[in-house]
Amino acid sequence: MAQSFVVVAEPRVEQGTGASRRLRKTGRLPAIVYGGNKPPQSLSVDHNELWKSLKAEAFYSKILTLKIGNESEPVVLKDLHRHPVRDEVMHMDLLRILADVAIRMRIPLHFKGEAVAPGVKTGGGIFEHLANEVEVECLPKDLPEFIEVDVSAMNVNDAIHLSQLVVPEGVALVELKHDNDQAVVAVHLPRAAKEEEEAPAADAAASAEVPASSQKAPEAGKADAGKGDAKDAKKDDKKK
Repeated sequence: MAQSFVVVAEPRVEQGTGASRRLRKTGRLPAIVYGGNKPPQSLSVDHNELWKSLKAEAFYSKILTLKIGNESEPVVLKDLHRHPVRDEVMHMDLLRILADVAIRMRIPLHFKGEAVAPGVKTGGGIFEHLANEVEVECLPKDLPEFIEVDVSAMNVNDAIHLSQLVVPEGVALVELKHDNDQAVVAVHLPRAAKEEEEAPAADAAASAEVPASSQKAPEAGKADAGKGDAKDAKKDDKKK
């Protein structure tokens, strides 16, 4: 069953840093809603209630219902400001949406089949997630909660790019509009295994670079030295 979220808010009259600080001390946080051919409106939201919703991944990519008094309207979460040290939300931005106007949202990627991918299961490789979310553009009715990426057939040195993702009809990937077909996941050998694999090849290459004459020079020198010693011995015998 699809999860739905309702953000209950109250109009906020007082503005400024001091007013926001006083508001947070009461357990509420400042917020704003804008867009949708209406003027921006300052709001306040219960921090604890919002915190419960933020634990769900879908909250960040779904269409939410903003309720102010007896009125409700569809919105999406556009920005969230958190305290740099304390684990709390400082401010929230919401965007009103219109059914016939496309929106841009960041959608999470769900990777499927990692445990059975041959590059990992038998090839000794590891997955590298190069992106955990993508930006999409679509009408509100087409907004996906997530995009699934099937990696079950990946081998070592394989990669999946944005152009290979399966997206719902009516949904476009923003980066591809800018010809940025970046990889989102790849399989490669761990660093230690890769270094071990490259070491023998490097040694062989180094030996191949040394001329054969240079490699045999020490042995030839020893042989000449041996001949010289034999000649000296013969001379000594003649003198005797």
